[in-house]
Amino acid sequence: MPATNAPTTTPDGIPDGIPDCAAEGLPFPEGFLWGASTAAHQIEGNNVNSDWWQLEHSGDGRIAEPSLDAADSYHRWPEDMDLLAQLGFTDYRFSIEWARIEPAPGHFSRAELAHYRRMVDGALERGLRPMVTLHHFTLPRWFADRGGWTAEGAIDLWERYVRATAPVIGTDVRHVCTINEPNMIAVADAIRKLGAAAGETPTAGTPLPDKATTDALIQAHHRATAVIRSFSASGDIRVGWSIANQVYQPLPGAEAATAAYSHPREDVFIEAARDDDWIGVQSYTRTRIDPDGHPVPAPAEAERTLTGWEFYPQALGHALRHTARIVGAVPLIVTENGIATSDDTRRIAYTTGALQEVTAALEDGLDVHGYLHWSALDNYEWGSYKPTFGLIEINPDTFERTPRPSAVWLGGLARAGVLPRA
Repeated sequence: MPATNAPTTTPDGIPDGIPDCAAEGLPFPEGFLWGASTAAHQIEGNNVNSDWWQLEHSGDGRIAEPSLDAADSYHRWPEDMDLLAQLGFTDYRFSIEWARIEPAPGHFSRAELAHYRRMVDGALERGLRPMVTLHHFTLPRWFADRGGWTAEGAIDLWERYVRATAPVIGTDVRHVCTINEPNMIAVADAIRKLGAAAGETPTAGTPLPDKATTDALIQAHHRATAVIRSFSASGDIRVGWSIANQVYQPLPGAEAATAAYSHPREDVFIEAARDDDWIGVQSYTRTRIDPDGHPVPAPAEAERTLTGWEFYPQALGHALRHTARIVGAVPLIVTENGIATSDDTRRIAYTTGALQEVTAALEDGLDVHGYLHWSALDNYEWGSYKPTFGLIEINPDTFERTPRPSAVWLGGLARAGVLPRA
């Protein structure tokens, strides 16, 4: 890691002016996953065969800015992994891009499969355990054009792709995530269908997830799980998927309404993971529900992030406990948690609070196997580069990588092998 890119630190590696939370921390369990996450479309750049690239360049005004080169991580992934390893992280979650691997129906690119296998090998060479996600929101354009997840034969085509990824994930990859946030995919499909019916894209409210998409995604996950498990005769591969936890909190008298609101938007997807090897918990903020079953805004005095979300690190504890109540004995992994901010001290404050929730969950007996921060890099946040989530800052002109103080601080916790206490 170039010295010019590193924050000034104390002899213990903690950035100047930042408290050392490792001093009185909880030793985390052996094998704990301590890392950061990314998604291919958000960091690679020039994913020209995807449905999102098509949407970004449609000219209909729905997308504020296109992804273009993103963080150029397609070419610069060795530098990204070098930084994460040198900072002290032990795990890196990244996705592989279906639109690159199968750019046309039935045509699988050997070059792209080899590219992603190089990433797996590169992570291992640097002491990073790779967690590979097979689908993180984007689809091949041809798959989307034929109707997406609910089209006839879609699950068979998905299975064909999953089988084709064996050279990438079949050896030395311990954790595989089939689909990232299927509940948000089903919500997006509902929005598209409502927009098509109304002649425009709805801009207010969150509809129910599309039921047909929900059913298809659950089937796709179970099909992929069986295929991936077949890759390893020894059963070394651990398969799961990650759910967007909105942390639905009832206002007084709204308990039943909140449960009814939550089930189709979140709980049905958690229930589908009861036979999985792990489940990914992804949490950023909370959503309060009134007795009529409607979301209510955050308090006017609440601090907000660059995405407009309430600053509420306690959400992660609620998400872990809610997921554990539904899924039973399935291990939990925090696969995304973070904050969009231009003030890195608030990132450290938020992450400290979130990690204290992980500590409390472990002390209460929850089976939490890891924490992966969102995001390793500043990236394309589905229409805009303005929300900066990265532990590592990206110069949009030169692509220079600069670890923020939060990256050194969080990597220091990983090196110390502890989680902060309240």
